[in-house]
Amino acid sequence: MRSNPRVRRSSSHSGRRSRRAVRAAAAAVVAGALALTACGGDGDKGKGDDDGKGAQNGGAGSVALPELDGATLEVAAVWTGAEQANFKKVLAEFEKRTGAKVTFVPAQDPIINFLGSKIAGGAPPDVALLPQVGAVKQAVDKGWAKPVGPDAQAQLTKNYAQGWQDLGKVGGKQYAVYYKAANKSLVWYNAKVFENAGAKEPGTWKEFLATARTVYDSGVTPVSVGGADGWTLTDWFENVYLSQAGPEKYDRLARHEIKWTDPSVKDALTTLAQLWGDKNLVAGGPDGALQTEFPASVTQTFTGGDQPKAGMVFEGDFVGVNIAETKAKIGTDAKVFPFPAVGDKAPVVSGGDAAVVLKDSKAAQALLTFLASPDAATIQAKLGGYLSPNKNVADSAYPNAVQRAIAKALIAAGDDFRFDMSDQAPQAFGGTPGKGEWKDLQDFLKNPKDVAGAQAKLEADAAAAYKG
Repeated sequence: MRSNPRVRRSSSHSGRRSRRAVRAAAAAVVAGALALTACGGDGDKGKGDDDGKGAQNGGAGSVALPELDGATLEVAAVWTGAEQANFKKVLAEFEKRTGAKVTFVPAQDPIINFLGSKIAGGAPPDVALLPQVGAVKQAVDKGWAKPVGPDAQAQLTKNYAQGWQDLGKVGGKQYAVYYKAANKSLVWYNAKVFENAGAKEPGTWKEFLATARTVYDSGVTPVSVGGADGWTLTDWFENVYLSQAGPEKYDRLARHEIKWTDPSVKDALTTLAQLWGDKNLVAGGPDGALQTEFPASVTQTFTGGDQPKAGMVFEGDFVGVNIAETKAKIGTDAKVFPFPAVGDKAPVVSGGDAAVVLKDSKAAQALLTFLASPDAATIQAKLGGYLSPNKNVADSAYPNAVQRAIAKALIAAGDDFRFDMSDQAPQAFGGTPGKGEWKDLQDFLKNPKDVAGAQAKLEADAAAAYKG
C-alpha cells in the first residue's frame, strides 16, 4: 500500500474526520491486540460468523453480474508480488462469472504519471486502482475518471459506511470504490525474539524504546525500517504526529494550514530521531535502512530463526502478505501490537486503494460493482494480507485472529477516521518517489540530528506543491 498526499481539499473532507473515531478505533485495535495475543495461529476461525456473507460462485447472496462474453478489460494497479497474485484471483472469479477476459496491467508510482502516459498514447486501462485520495481527484480534474454507475452505487450504499463512500466522491459525485483499506498503525514482532529477550508489548513510545533496548541487549537488532521506500517513512511520521500533536493539528497540516516549520512538526521529528538516530536500534543503521525496501523490511524480521536481522517492523495490516512468504504463522510466530501512544492517545491512521473507471463500458462498470460487493472482498480476505472497508464481509473470511481483530477495528470506526495524511496531499509532495516528503524524510533518516533542516525542506516542497 502506498502513501501519497493530496494538497487540495477533496470533496470528502477526509482530513476533518472527528476525533471520536480516533479514540474508538484505537480502543478497538488495543482490545483486538490483547485478544489476538492469546489466540492461536492461522487455523483459528471465528465462531458464530455468518459464512453466507460474501458468497462465491453465484450462490445465494452473490451480487448479480451481467453476461459479458467477448468483453475484454485491462485493470492497472501498483501492486506486486503476492498482493498482485491474490488480486488476480479476484479478477479470475469475475471472469468466471461474466465470461469477460481481464488483463492485469502492472503500474508504477506515481500512478497518475503512468496513467497519463497510457492515455496520451491512446491506450488507457479500463479500470485503475488509485492509492491516494488526491489521485482520485486528480483523475477527475483531468477528465479521466468516469462516474460510478447505479449498480456499483447500490453496492456501495449497502456495504460501506458513509465515510468510505465520501472518500470516493469529488464535487459531490461518486467516482471511486474503495476496494482495499489499511490500518497503518501496527507494529509486528517476532514472537520468539520477544520471548528470548523477555520483552513485552509496549503501550507508549517510552515503553517502545525501552522494549527496543531490551531486544538489542538480547543480541537482536530491534527495528526494521524500509527506508528505501519513502512512503513507509511518511507513515512513521503520521503516526507520531497524530498521537503527539492531536487530530486538529493533523487535519490542519494535511491541508497545509500549518507550515512544516511549526513547532509541532519539530516535536514529531525529534521524537522519531530518538529511534532513527540510534544506530543500535535500527537494522543496518540509517544507511542500511535506506537500502532496505519495504518487502525486505518485513521478511528480514521473520527469517533467520531466533536470530533474524530485526525483531520488529512497523507497517499496516498488509504486512501479512509478506509475512506469509516467510512461512511464519501470524498469531504464533508473528504477533502485532498497536503503534505506541506518543501523546495521550494511540494513533490510528487509515489508508486505501480506490477503483475508478477510465473507459466507461458495461464491463468496466460491472467490475466496479463486483469490487464493491462482499463477494470480491471475501475472496481476497481469505488469502490474507488484505483488509476491506466493506462492512458486510464476514469476520470468518479473514484467515486468523490477528487479521480478524484488525478488520473489526476498521469497521468499528464507522464513518469517522483519520486518513493517511500524505494521501491527502498533492502528488508532487506526498506521492512521488525521490521527491517531496518521501525524499525529505529519507534525508532526515540519514541525518536525524538536522531537525530544522528537514523542516525547512519539507515546508519548501509542500509550499511549492500546494501552490501548484
